Amino acid sequence: MRLLVTRPEPGASATAERLAAMGHEPVVLPCLSIIPLPAKLPQHPAALVVTSAQAIPALPTALHGVKVFCVGDATAAKLRVAGFTCVESAAGDAEALARLIIARRVAGPHVLAVGERHGQKLAADLRAAGLSVLRRRVYKVAKLQAMPPELRAGLAAGEFDGALFYSAETARAFTALQPPGTAAMQAYALSQNVAKGLQDLPWAAIHVAIAPTEADLMAMLA
Repeated sequence: MRLLVTRPEPGASATAERLAAMGHEPVVLPCLSIIPLPAKLPQHPAALVVTSAQAIPALPTALHGVKVFCVGDATAAKLRVAGFTCVESAAGDAEALARLIIARRVAGPHVLAVGERHGQKLAADLRAAGLSVLRRRVYKVAKLQAMPPELRAGLAAGEFDGALFYSAETARAFTALQPPGTAAMQAYALSQNVAKGLQDLPWAAIHVAIAPTEADLMAMLA
């Protein structure tokens, strides 16, 4: 299949390589770009909370021994590659992450390293459970403002079989571009929340991964 990959870089290129290895023809269209922000993190947090791998570059090596809670297994793997030695994955979504952190009840401040305008609900849920949370913005997200003309023409001509979506924010950014031709395409969403961001466009079908992991998303394309 010819598939549109909408996630930000560097994840988009990594996903494209996996799709190509499966025999598909991927075309990368990052609908979001990630811009790092200066991180103001405490020196001795009790735990780190990471909802996206985009936060990892902002985390200093001095914190590699700190307990890290993250939303999914892919992010956990990237944290370990980056040098973090005590990582626990919720293997789910933000709600699963909140349940995990509340169950572990690490004493002391939890630093929630997130993107601009992200993580407010998670922080509120953890505080409501009696945990100390410091929310810190370590990157911001910029939306793609215009689709390349040749890509828009390809969509209008029906040259794509489907598109992959990894986050609700990406889904909304894609929808805002008012892409043509989606009524004849399949949408592949990482979760139900991601799928909700696609419902303002016509699709042949919206498929949702059984679990919010790339492995389950890719399984729908096998």
